[in-house]
Amino acid sequence: MRTPFDRGHTDDLMSFLAASPSPYHAVASAAERLEKAGFRQVEETDAWDAGTGGKYVLRGGAIIAWYVPESAAAHTPFRIVGAHTDSPNLRVKPLPDTGAHGWRQVAVEIYGGPLLNSWLDRDLGLAGRLTLRDGTTRLVNIDRPLLRVPQLAIHMDRSVHTEGLKLDKQKHMQPIWGLGDDVREGDLIRFVEEECRLAPGEVTGWDLMTHSVEPPAYLGRDRELLAGPRMDNLLSVHAGTAALAAVATGPGADALPYIPVLAAFDHEENGSQSDTGADGPLLGGVLERSVFARGGGYEDKARAFAGTVCLSSDTGHAVHPNYAERHDPTHHPRANRGPILKVNVNNRYATDGAGRAVFAAACEKAGVPFQSFVSNNAMPCGTTIGPITAARHGIKTVDIGVAILSMHSVRELCGSDDPPMLADALRAFLEG
Repeated sequence: MRTPFDRGHTDDLMSFLAASPSPYHAVASAAERLEKAGFRQVEETDAWDAGTGGKYVLRGGAIIAWYVPESAAAHTPFRIVGAHTDSPNLRVKPLPDTGAHGWRQVAVEIYGGPLLNSWLDRDLGLAGRLTLRDGTTRLVNIDRPLLRVPQLAIHMDRSVHTEGLKLDKQKHMQPIWGLGDDVREGDLIRFVEEECRLAPGEVTGWDLMTHSVEPPAYLGRDRELLAGPRMDNLLSVHAGTAALAAVATGPGADALPYIPVLAAFDHEENGSQSDTGADGPLLGGVLERSVFARGGGYEDKARAFAGTVCLSSDTGHAVHPNYAERHDPTHHPRANRGPILKVNVNNRYATDGAGRAVFAAACEKAGVPFQSFVSNNAMPCGTTIGPITAARHGIKTVDIGVAILSMHSVRELCGSDDPPMLADALRAFLEG
């Protein structure tokens, strides 16, 4: 039923997750896949032409990619798959060198809302982006056991079983990475420079973060589950990339009724308010410039946006077998039962009835089932880039995704058939 991707898609997702320990690596991995499909990078500082074909813009940890068919007019609407590249983790502070009592440590700041206990006693690597003295940037990925956040032994915290584990974000989450009584300022960055074969003092800025070095893996008797890091939300970034590449290389690419777009933003986990976040100007600027490059004006842009639809794809909650009472009693999304349609009448999700019909049509065309998700009325509901995208750009937006367990853990869990089903639905949506 799902011929375009199937298990091969999930295998490729595992490679994508392993190669993407930071948002900067994720967009580089997506760009590499799009390049193989014929896309080319365009610089924001250059003048854009009216050429057709696949194009993409990189800015930090965000990527906007689109395909202009030969049939496109200046007012042709867009079909957008929205996602985000960032995940909760531990990020290196500006003065990272610290330690106490003979242990050398790295000072970290908590990014987003991670399940802190899932970071304890994990072998952690270090990855991210370096800015060099000449203003250029370089990716770094030290993908081996380098750091560890050790948990306090049970003998020194007998109350953990009766009162629960209590972690202070400042005191208890600083990882160790060696032994020594002296804190040597600049030691971590000198080590990173050596790893990258850079001269001492060449790194003048950094955006570094920790990641678990345990690779993604199939799980279960029949390998029907997938365990891995950063599936919230690289699962959607990967599915959107695969869907866009498939549409752009398909037999009907030059006669598409819409311009298919992938918009993968950074900083969703802390509010999206940045120049690379969904609440920033990046997407609107790219879409406007695309219209203007094809000879359009304000009226063409208004017509294009009025006919545009965005699927905001992010992970959601599968029903948890040990905590089923936390879920809505009549909405229990299950693994390997297809993507989920996310609904919240208080606009934490952007889906409405008309949006549901768009997604239902895409799933029907793709031949995949879908499920509905709503939060328990007694529980607070999370949110996504969906409402932000709808409000900022005035475009119809629908919130969807894949149901997972252990969201915001260092290692999450989903059904191994759900990622290809999501990609199939996204492809059908982009085709129109």
